[in-house]
Amino acid sequence: MRASGHAHRCAARVTYALPSSDTSAGWARYLTDAYLTRDCGGGIPRERIEDARLVVSELVTNATRHGAGNCLLRLTAGPGRVTVEVHDNGPAFPALRKLRPDDPVLAPESPEALPESGRGIAMVRGLSSRFSVLGDPGNGKTVQAVLAG
Repeated sequence: MRASGHAHRCAARVTYALPSSDTSAGWARYLTDAYLTRDCGGGIPRERIEDARLVVSELVTNATRHGAGNCLLRLTAGPGRVTVEVHDNGPAFPALRKLRPDDPVLAPESPEALPESGRGIAMVRGLSSRFSVLGDPGNGKTVQAVLAG
C-alpha cells in the first residue's frame, strides 16, 4: 500500500493504493479511522467517522470484487464534510437494490454476512448527502460519496 497526501488547516486529502484482495476492505477501514481521527487534524465527530468507515468498506469491497485490478481510495476532510472516492478499472457501474423493511441489519464488522449484492450501495446512498459514479472511458470509474454534518 502506498499513501500520499497533504494536510491544510481547513481541508485535507489522502490517497491510498489498495490491492485487489479480500483484506483490502479491512485495511481501508483501519486507514480511514486513523486518517480521520489523527492525520487530518481531528475535529470530525465519531459518528461521521463510523459512517465513513462503513462507506469505505462497502465501496472498497465492491471495487476489489467487481473491478479490474487494484483500487484507489481517496479521502478528503473539510469543514463539515468527509468525501470518500474509490476508483477501480472495472467497466461496470455498481448495482442499486432498494432496501426493504424486512432486510436484516448487519454490523459493518461482519462483511462475510452481507445480504445479496447491491444493497450496500443503497446503504451508502442513504448515508451520503451526495452520491455519484463517474465513468472514465477506458479507465474504469470513480464512486464518490459525500458525508456532511
